[in-house]
Amino acid sequence: MAKALEAQGLVRVGVPPHDNRLRVIEPTPAGRAEVAEQQRRADALAAGLLEGLDPARRAELTAALTTAERLLRLASITVEVVDGASPDALACLDAYAADIDARFPEGFDKAALVRPEEVTGDAGAFLVAYEEQRAVGCGALRRLEPGTGEIRHVWVHPRARRLGLARRLLSGLEREARARGLDAVRLDTHAELTEAQAMYRACGYTEIPAYDDNVYASHWFEKRLGTGSRSG
Repeated sequence: MAKALEAQGLVRVGVPPHDNRLRVIEPTPAGRAEVAEQQRRADALAAGLLEGLDPARRAELTAALTTAERLLRLASITVEVVDGASPDALACLDAYAADIDARFPEGFDKAALVRPEEVTGDAGAFLVAYEEQRAVGCGALRRLEPGTGEIRHVWVHPRARRLGLARRLLSGLEREARARGLDAVRLDTHAELTEAQAMYRACGYTEIPAYDDNVYASHWFEKRLGTGSRSG
């Protein structure tokens, strides 16, 4: 395909100076003009199709297409259990720490992150979400006390937010907890993370008294596994 486009004068193929094994393809002015023309034609076709719909129906169609795009994208993302010391796990934790350090008024100390040995093997689990082989989210599970686990560091990259991925990670961590024979999971969250608090409540978590001395926590939650509600 690249050769055909090059023969038509739409792209140029070059060799980067740092590695002669690679090839770089970039559009020529003619190629950019062709892309613009194809986009114009696509826009004209879409506009023609929409002419038969009133504004309310157009809004309905737009919402349906947006939902379909979001769900298809979410379906294409894979969630895998990885070693807590793997490069992807550590990179996700670094990104998580940088994200909340910017959001918390008091900042965030990376020393508060889970240790790899706490979230690997029988001790716990570390999940990484992949989109097109790029890590775009994570979550950790560690044993807190007999029968109870703790969920930590549920994070989604900005480019993968509003897809429902955080809930998918949370559900995956709950499955890992059940697989380890845990009866309940707990978690805590910062006052600034109001969207996280809303998600936990919507997913069946009940607010409980503080169970730890985490300086970054102002809300604590628990979920009984199997029933989805807290008892006792």
